[in-house]
Amino acid sequence: MYTRFLTTVAALGLTAGMAAADYKLTILHTNDFHSRFEPINKYDSGCEDDDKAEGKCFGGTARLVTAVEEARGRAENSILVDGGDQFQGSLFYTYYKGKVAAEFMNKLGYDAMTVGNHEFDDGPEVLRGFVDTVDFPILMSNADISAEELLTGKIKKSTVIEVGGEKLGLVGLTPEDTHEIASPGPNITFSDPVAAVQEQVDKLTAEGIDKIIVLSHSGFGVDKRVASETTGVDVIVGGHSNTFLSNVSDKAAGPYPTVVNGVQIVQAYAYGKFLGELNVTFDDEGNVIEAVGEPLIMDNTVNEDPATVERIAELAKPLDEIRSKVVASAAAPIEGSRDVCRVQECQMGNLVADAMLDRVADQGVTIAIANSGGLRASIDPGDVTMGEVLTVLPFQNTLSTFEISGQGIIDALENGVSQVEEVKGRFPQVAGLTFSWDPSVAPNEGRVSEVMVAGEGGFAPIDPAATYLVVTNNYVRNGGDGYDVFAGDDKNAYDFGPDLADVTAEYLARNAPYQPYVDGRIKRK
Repeated sequence: MYTRFLTTVAALGLTAGMAAADYKLTILHTNDFHSRFEPINKYDSGCEDDDKAEGKCFGGTARLVTAVEEARGRAENSILVDGGDQFQGSLFYTYYKGKVAAEFMNKLGYDAMTVGNHEFDDGPEVLRGFVDTVDFPILMSNADISAEELLTGKIKKSTVIEVGGEKLGLVGLTPEDTHEIASPGPNITFSDPVAAVQEQVDKLTAEGIDKIIVLSHSGFGVDKRVASETTGVDVIVGGHSNTFLSNVSDKAAGPYPTVVNGVQIVQAYAYGKFLGELNVTFDDEGNVIEAVGEPLIMDNTVNEDPATVERIAELAKPLDEIRSKVVASAAAPIEGSRDVCRVQECQMGNLVADAMLDRVADQGVTIAIANSGGLRASIDPGDVTMGEVLTVLPFQNTLSTFEISGQGIIDALENGVSQVEEVKGRFPQVAGLTFSWDPSVAPNEGRVSEVMVAGEGGFAPIDPAATYLVVTNNYVRNGGDGYDVFAGDDKNAYDFGPDLADVTAEYLARNAPYQPYVDGRIKRK
């Protein structure tokens, strides 16, 4: 009798153990790839032959193909997801738009992707073509697309996929200010991320889904807020802020994963330099009981897939003549990284603003204002190719000239420094003026002071009532990055000047070898 009792207890224990079996999932992830199908150098720009020969290249789709295959091989269950901004950033996008991204994402076998703001750079039409081509769902929970017939029914707020016998709920998230920083058109509206995510989590939970992953192209700060203010989210795979999270690097913005309110938050920098690998263990009730991992660097220890290398070379042929042309030389590295240019005066910002102003100075224009979000890379010393310039300035923006009051310029600068804490692209790089700003003052409440404008007798205080001629790019002139004060038909504006990349290349050529510099035109108090 006693023996039978023990046998029964043992059987019950085994059954209970089986019922409570843990589920292991490896989440492989990328974000902010920005058309870097070819390898990049340490400046996030194109990798030249010398760097290739010395093994100093990173990333590229051919390495990702190898790394993803190897990671899947060591995983019990796995998914591959993307945190948005596959579009824009190299000649591949300029020439092919979203077609190459779709081809290689299908080859890599992505399971889902969220919409990044740059997916709207060429409006809903190009995004629709991409959505129609990929083999996986595109997600965006915090946008109302019902009035945009090109996208209605094509993009989901959330989806459910099954992996290893378990159902996973995936929710997409896009920047709430996409209407300011991209070109989604007038038929799409964006809403608060917290409410949008919670609505989808509640919907999925009601369907019995207890493992929920948010794909968020909203930035690390927003991801932490979503984690803090929602319930039911297990993992957030981030993007937009190009945040590097790591447990081993002193350059990381936080641990990988960063845990907020029990939610595991990950992000893997940008440009395909890393493949994120988060190994999550769920208990039988869908609770995360362990989450460990580290972004895998795509350096020369990762072999490039030969077939992918060959295909990229084939696609690059029409681009080679354009980008291989040497247009100038640089005497030293020209700093253009986002973590510098989006918070302070930077070398690339001075170069581009100076080039803009130089081009139109003979028209009486005295001030240039550029958005740092338009600067996408640094340039290394030595020969500068047109390809490098186009990597820095990939958006095909044109110069815009217009008239505005001194007060309007002050208001524009206030907008420019209003989101420095979030490292937003609206931070202004300038020429023909100087200013100071104080981060201790509330945004748009007088952060900007001591605005001085250049004149025949040197710099003098700006006159709020005077009218000034200004140059920017057509995106900013039409209200992009929050510069609404520049928009409108009352500015005597001309938005169809020369391409900004061409203007910058020509300025570099005239000043070669170009010596990068900062001179204190923007001061932080």
